[in-house]
Amino acid sequence: MSEEELPYIHKFRDARGKIRRVFRRKGHKTVTIKGLPGSSEFLEAYQALLERSGGDPPSTIGNGNNAAGTIDADVIAYFKHEVFTEGLAKETQRAWRSILERFRDHRTPSGRRYGDNRTSTLREKPIRDFLDGKRPNAQKNNLKAIRGFVRFAIYTGKLGGDPTENIKPVKAGIKSRGHMTWLEPQLAQYRERWPLGTVARLAVELLLNIAARRYDAHEIGELHVKAGNKLVWRPHKTLRSTGKLLSIKIRPELQAAIDAMPQGTRAEGVVTFLVNDYGRPFASAAAFGNKFADWCRAAELKAVKCDDGKVRSYRAHGLRKAALLALAHAGATGVELMAVSGHSSLAQVQEYLDAVDQERAAEAAMAKLANSVGTGSG
Repeated sequence: MSEEELPYIHKFRDARGKIRRVFRRKGHKTVTIKGLPGSSEFLEAYQALLERSGGDPPSTIGNGNNAAGTIDADVIAYFKHEVFTEGLAKETQRAWRSILERFRDHRTPSGRRYGDNRTSTLREKPIRDFLDGKRPNAQKNNLKAIRGFVRFAIYTGKLGGDPTENIKPVKAGIKSRGHMTWLEPQLAQYRERWPLGTVARLAVELLLNIAARRYDAHEIGELHVKAGNKLVWRPHKTLRSTGKLLSIKIRPELQAAIDAMPQGTRAEGVVTFLVNDYGRPFASAAAFGNKFADWCRAAELKAVKCDDGKVRSYRAHGLRKAALLALAHAGATGVELMAVSGHSSLAQVQEYLDAVDQERAAEAAMAKLANSVGTGSG
């Protein structure tokens, strides 16, 4: 299955000659999907539309009889094994399932499907051929999924060695800085468009004031309020690793946003703070992310061209970065940043400390230069 052949995705060329892709499912509105196939923007939008229209389609793997020992048969076994179903987060399962389905449908120069080959014959070259031509980030993500399957195949005795051992993704040019970090001008512009009493405003205050990830933010609610003034939860991303419990004091800005929400915003029985237009919890983190993107566009936050040449927009994760940078500016240590962010190592928060150290060191250097010039002129 190619990236353009995801279920319900249809490709066409518009009047201007530009290739567009739409999500079309019987009984549901046709929606254009932005972004390049395989990109995080594209896959998040696709997954949100899948869930909104009735959930994931039946897997194309396993239809018909698959000979034992083939890549097809062993990928099916992998998808059903607890290593996959319990060991990976739902988002990772969906992403890896899509990648592995494309991998087993990939064809050799002679036209033979990879899935029809025996797992025991899997070697480095076909994997490299599958990765060839993909962007650096796509190569990295595809290789992760294939390595997950390879580890399973080795564990179950279907494969004798690791054919991915010597494969490394192509390095990107300029190192990506990731999501845009929100600064005061963007926050002021967003808050002006979305006043207290709106879900959009509550969302930005929740993300900013507890440095939450998008997944956690869309699930946090009244059940997480402890001792009257703290939010206590276990971050979804680390449930299977550290299982760290976070306890963050509710700041006045967040409390004001919670208190300002009018009665009747949430449907009966709903306890999450953030809800969709129908007063219900968002179907997924991706659905919340798409709605947050709508709020940002309504606030007319302009996209920015970054050092690596990519154009990025202000989105939810950039508020987490802004929160951690603000903490670093306030003098928080690396350990203190980890206590708020839920990161498991100092290396993961070091970039925020380094950014603040650079600013302070530069200011000190320029102040010394100014004093030196002043002294010399006297």
